[in-house]
Amino acid sequence: MAKGSGKVLAVNKKANHDYAIEETIEAGIVLKGTEIKSIRKGKVQLRDAFVLIRNNEAWISNMHISPYEQGNIHNHDPLRARKLLLHKKQISTLVGITKEQGYSIVPLKMYVKDGFAKVLIGVGKGKKLYDKRQDLKEKEHKRDMERAFKSRQQD
Repeated sequence: MAKGSGKVLAVNKKANHDYAIEETIEAGIVLKGTEIKSIRKGKVQLRDAFVLIRNNEAWISNMHISPYEQGNIHNHDPLRARKLLLHKKQISTLVGITKEQGYSIVPLKMYVKDGFAKVLIGVGKGKKLYDKRQDLKEKEHKRDMERAFKSRQQD
């Protein structure tokens, strides 16, 4: 299976709006107890999540996984930091890239691949306001051209 393929459970649309993604890496995630059941139900939110590198380990913070409804006292904290499973070489490249000014590591989407929960993380540079406006203009122009082409074919 290709990187980023599988049953997609959550997508961070805000990441592509706020960052110019240059590189993507697939990472496994360490989960506790009933978290995988909540993830399979799609009770995941990546909107405000980010990745930190601490002690040569990658951690995803602010990712919300809702507690499992049928769970008991062994339910987890929804916003706890979770460890990402990456090779040392991948972590060292992430550290090198994020040392540069303006680069961040953000989760792009979460999916289940071969029974395991995976997160596609992207390394991106933060967009300025004028970059965001330019992207919206290009998107609108492309949409208008497709409409015109479609109406021309119907005539």
